[in-house]
Amino acid sequence: MDILHYQNEFLSYLESKKWIHEPKNLYEPIDYILKLGGKRIRPVLTLMASDIFSDGFEKALPAALAVEVFHNFTLVHDDIMDDAPLRRGKATVHEKWDINTGILSGDAMLILAYQYFENYEPAVFQKLAILFGKTALEVCDGQQLDVDFETRNDVTIDEYINMIRLKTSVLVAAALKMGAIVAETNDENADLIYAFGLNLGLAFQLQDDYLDTFGDPETFGKQIGGDIIENKKTYLYLKALEISSKEDKGKLEYFYKNKLKENSVKIAEVRRIFELNDIPLLIKGEIENYTEKAFNTLSKMDIKDADKQNLKNFGLWLMNRSV
Repeated sequence: MDILHYQNEFLSYLESKKWIHEPKNLYEPIDYILKLGGKRIRPVLTLMASDIFSDGFEKALPAALAVEVFHNFTLVHDDIMDDAPLRRGKATVHEKWDINTGILSGDAMLILAYQYFENYEPAVFQKLAILFGKTALEVCDGQQLDVDFETRNDVTIDEYINMIRLKTSVLVAAALKMGAIVAETNDENADLIYAFGLNLGLAFQLQDDYLDTFGDPETFGKQIGGDIIENKKTYLYLKALEISSKEDKGKLEYFYKNKLKENSVKIAEVRRIFELNDIPLLIKGEIENYTEKAFNTLSKMDIKDADKQNLKNFGLWLMNRSV
């Protein structure tokens, strides 16, 4: 199983689509965001799952495209909500055009994503549409919780895990399950691959939180310390609040009350408190825990051992970002 092969096949399919037609101001931003790059992890998962359960991935290409168009729709709207100037090193849609264009083009992307399911027979279409509708709403739930947490001082670790499950993991899980649905495997396999994706997605997001503060700026691809600057109440922050001394807890709460123009002291001091309380070690333990949970579901799947190993290898590849 070659991840690069799936990526290339998906990119060929993506590039075969003509996105731009009238009115151009609606469709040019869609073409722009879809061509900004990225690893295309979610559509690759759809193709991989279809291949595992049916020895063929071509029929899963429309479903994979639906997943990718939906994911990019969420990015367009998230960037507006975050007032983010850059996405993958380029201007965000609302910066390059304007906020109204970003809202409307995003809306159109959500509708387009649904339309790709029309390529399937009614029974498969129905299963895909039900899963997609559930997932899309959960992603909105997660985004709202993320916004709510910014103004709350009583967020628990369990609440945070639930928020990242909704905001990030359910789409990873759904991408895999869509491949299983297209392959028309049994419900048990489809549910197991969903569970695999859900736990892997949680591990991936927790690792993202870790790398945001302790990653290598050369390989991470984003500004180090971004979550600290934005006062994001990630696992790192919540765990530090739970176990640090009264003095350090007070410092953390003080730093996370304000947004500053110059953040180097804030980042250094928050990192120092995290390190003092072994937070990097504790979050790595959680990452390993969710990765292990994901791998444990593979043993229950009714697929070839080689395919179980391929899914495990994918999980290891996904988690093997520079730490």
